Amino acid sequence: MGDYRRVWIHERQGTVNLGTQALSIIGVPDFPEVAGGDCLGTLITSVLRSSTISVSHNDIFVIAQKIVSKAERRIVHLDKVRPSAMARAWGNAHDKDPRLIEIVLSQTRRIVRMERGNLIVENLQGFVCANAGVDSSNVSKGTVSLLPKDCDQSASRIREELEQEFGVALSVIIADTFGRPWRRGLVDVALGVSGLAPLLDYRGKQDSFGNVLKATLIAVADELASAAELVMGKTEGIPIALIRGFGYDVSSGCAQEMIRPAEEDLFR
Repeated sequence: MGDYRRVWIHERQGTVNLGTQALSIIGVPDFPEVAGGDCLGTLITSVLRSSTISVSHNDIFVIAQKIVSKAERRIVHLDKVRPSAMARAWGNAHDKDPRLIEIVLSQTRRIVRMERGNLIVENLQGFVCANAGVDSSNVSKGTVSLLPKDCDQSASRIREELEQEFGVALSVIIADTFGRPWRRGLVDVALGVSGLAPLLDYRGKQDSFGNVLKATLIAVADELASAAELVMGKTEGIPIALIRGFGYDVSSGCAQEMIRPAEEDLFR
């Protein structure tokens, strides 16, 4: 699988034919380690200009949340955390680090489920996910990363930097890995979006049999994020993918539009 992925990234560039539309997904290799305060737009530009990858009008950059968090100094050292009584009780009951639990609670707006050692919450950004998005992977030992404070704002800033550098209209998606309540396996979803509409609304249109669609709202930003993960991987050291060939209209839409309002939530 590893050998196939490398061929896919560097030779085939993830080209997928979608009917009359050819969609290319290009992993950006050799990306340096990101440090707090780094300008991602500058780093991305430097890496691309030293590679054979060009940038074209309406290209979509899918960027792993982790490097955005690192650049924005959203890293917490565990040895600086003093867990509360609740965090200690939960951690001791389920063999979890109470300091990690305390960080999760600090990023939580609402606890959705605490069961069998799992902590599912609505975090401060409004996403319902495990551990409020707090993650210990791909960071130094003894530290964890938090999600960016405003993923849509982060995506907009990076898009503006890249458009200024390359002189073409672009879109940016900040992606992270989420679980799904009723299906096994993880997928990448869009936490931040800038430059394209995150949802494709078919409601009111007719299908091929003339039936009027009433509920079909496609989360295209999530689909693009998941497609990009196929070339980015989790252990390949490729935190950025470039998607080319996906037709979209420039939009001021944002990822927050994809969060289901409380009045529409059947499980709240």
